[in-house]
Amino acid sequence: MKVHETRSHAHMSGDEQKKGNLRKHKAEGKLPEAEQSPKKAKSEKDSVNGTGDEYKEFCKAVEENLSVDQIKEVLETNGQDCSAPEETLLAQCQDLLFYGALDKCPLCGGNLICDNEKKRFVCGGEISEWCSCVFSTKSPPRKEEPIKLPDSVMNSAISDLLKKHQDPKTRPKRELSSDKPFTGMMISLMGRLTRTHQYWKNKIEKHGGKVSNSVKGVTCLVVSPAERERGGSSKLVEAMEQGLPVVSEAWLIDSIEKQEAQPLEAYDVVSDLSVEGKGIPWDKQDPSEEAIESLSAELKMFGKRGVYKDTKLEESGGKIFEKDGLLYNCAFSLCDLGKGRNEYCIMQLVTVPESNLNMYFKRGKVGDDPNAEERLEEWEDEEEAIKEFARLFEEITGNEFEPWEREKKIQKKPHKFFPIDMDDGIDVRSGALGLRQLGVASAHCKLESFVANFLKVLCGQEIYKYALMELGLDPPDLPMGMLTDIHLKRCEEVLLEFVEKLKTTKETGQKAEAIWADFSSRWFSLMHSTRPMRLHDFNELADHAASAFETVRDINTASHLVGDMRGDTLDDPLSDRYNKLGCKISVVDKESEDYKMIVKYLETTYEPVKVSDVAYTATVVNVFAVESKAIPSLDEIKKLPNKVLLWCGSRSSNLLRHIYKGFLPAVCSLPVPGYMFGRAIVCSDAAAEAARYGFTAVDRPEGFLVLAVASLGEDVKEFTSPPEDTKTLEEKKVGVKGLGRKKTEESEHFMWRDDIKVPCGKLVPSEHKDSPLEYNEYAVYDPKQTSIRFLVEVKYEEKGTEIVDVEPE
Repeated sequence: MKVHETRSHAHMSGDEQKKGNLRKHKAEGKLPEAEQSPKKAKSEKDSVNGTGDEYKEFCKAVEENLSVDQIKEVLETNGQDCSAPEETLLAQCQDLLFYGALDKCPLCGGNLICDNEKKRFVCGGEISEWCSCVFSTKSPPRKEEPIKLPDSVMNSAISDLLKKHQDPKTRPKRELSSDKPFTGMMISLMGRLTRTHQYWKNKIEKHGGKVSNSVKGVTCLVVSPAERERGGSSKLVEAMEQGLPVVSEAWLIDSIEKQEAQPLEAYDVVSDLSVEGKGIPWDKQDPSEEAIESLSAELKMFGKRGVYKDTKLEESGGKIFEKDGLLYNCAFSLCDLGKGRNEYCIMQLVTVPESNLNMYFKRGKVGDDPNAEERLEEWEDEEEAIKEFARLFEEITGNEFEPWEREKKIQKKPHKFFPIDMDDGIDVRSGALGLRQLGVASAHCKLESFVANFLKVLCGQEIYKYALMELGLDPPDLPMGMLTDIHLKRCEEVLLEFVEKLKTTKETGQKAEAIWADFSSRWFSLMHSTRPMRLHDFNELADHAASAFETVRDINTASHLVGDMRGDTLDDPLSDRYNKLGCKISVVDKESEDYKMIVKYLETTYEPVKVSDVAYTATVVNVFAVESKAIPSLDEIKKLPNKVLLWCGSRSSNLLRHIYKGFLPAVCSLPVPGYMFGRAIVCSDAAAEAARYGFTAVDRPEGFLVLAVASLGEDVKEFTSPPEDTKTLEEKKVGVKGLGRKKTEESEHFMWRDDIKVPCGKLVPSEHKDSPLEYNEYAVYDPKQTSIRFLVEVKYEEKGTEIVDVEPE
């Protein structure tokens, strides 16, 4: 084996130094004092009726008189965990001997430990193989029994002192109290801030910190953003040379508001200017900044056969090694919200013409690429390389490689990664048309110009990049737009299993939090995310799990349909993809009755979309008529009873799949709009409802609304609250109407194409003021009962603004 290129930014010098010091103390039979950062002291207060000084003296006596072995023996005798780093064992033992042995975690039965960073007692156990325990308290449960002292401790010089605390009836109670946000910090100020330096000095001191005029030994330097543009003073240069955090004034404001010191790296203003600058991890950035970085980032691996771009082997003709039907390319994800971990790993064997086999390995925290561990090695012996690949797979996952790759057999192990099962294709974010190709592709397209421009949107990378960015499912390292059906099915099963669990669980408080944390860790391990979060309620479950799954599923369909369009665009790839769609798309004449009807329907049933305090109106740009082989034709749908023309909201990223394969029912049943009626296709008579889904973002004002004919059937069930049993509705495939707080004026409704009702009327308050739905929703359970007729291209504009042409002087 030859190491061709190695890069590891996971610095461990501090840990190595600790280990060296520890060896010295072990030889002397004593543990070192807990190390503290010179920049923020780890202070701890005990609200135990004047025992603070007594506890300090007690701790000093234990430290001076008990050896490492005795400390471990005390912990083991009292049923405590001794697997923690040895630096913390002394503190655990001192706490036990003074306040009593900690009881087991009430959530998972694991061992409790004191986390000095968080000023809380936390659990070191696991809720499941996916998630570490989330139990946390300032007043931990203690065993109501005498402390057990081993013989070696009973014979020590402090045995009489320890015996005083054996009886649980005489023990003081320990509670950790929170420090002020800047406790132990030294902060330096520079430049013209929004408030005077004296104002901030008073604020910082009030909240536990101190202010220094120099940068020597400070926690951070707070500057005005203008200092960056001006290049800063010698003070700024000195701070950068010393590697000190340089942050914006917002760090002070947010830390005081939240009563907790916020992560310095999230407020950094100069790291990209520093020679050693490593950038800011995505999860520490402001979401808008992360979005910009995400959209500009290049997808590094497009699918199962994609050579990871950082290897630079593709430039030399590199391809994924394949033998006996196996592709040696694996991607892994690990999200453990109990421990705050969100990591990825890449393993590849790559063949290069006239070269040895190359093994690439990369592992790191999501969004923190500069600090990832990375290595590229050449192997002369192919069999040895394969063995090493299998060994690494087992080390990373706790499972064997071949059973996974051939049969997808795998068992998640605690603290181990789980494979992201990539499909053999090209993620649409890589294979679709890039910005530079769009104009050329549409110019050489033989389709009608409006249709060509519409296809250009659906076959361009942008809408898919934005969709995954908005969902936080856009790490550049893994192809979330090219997953196998097996992986998507696994995601669906995890979601459905959790939804069923929520229906029967009666847990509250931290037990309920544990259930949500476990699911969230499972979900974001399977749906690899830049910003995993602990979901808390049905609305979050709908937005970040159910809707996200449906979008990823539809984007994967788009990836397979679009394929690889990275080559020459002169051969009319848009017409080729149009033919693959198996449909006919035509622009509707703006003078036609259909066009006028649609504009009226939208304008009458629309209410401005609100983003923060700004409202956005919608205007029709174009209307496209659709006929697809996968969708019932108008003639077919007209044979069915009780037909209504309704609005359907959809992300632009999902449209290609809708046209190609028709609507799919919602993935699950949740008591929130869109999912309230179970696994149904849901539409509305209000364009305002559909616009919420079609609206993209302020800086991307174009979107699409779908108009479809739905046959509700002869028997329509009406609801003003979520039905208790949606499975019966699904099985009987009855039509459903959810009555909202607003309805369309029935006197204004009219018929279209003889017998299709158009519920076009101004929105008025209904008699159902307590309904969870704002607008009426209609649900059908059989895709054959819906027929997409029109795609309405709309433009969102800020309400009250108008474009004024200025005459040249």
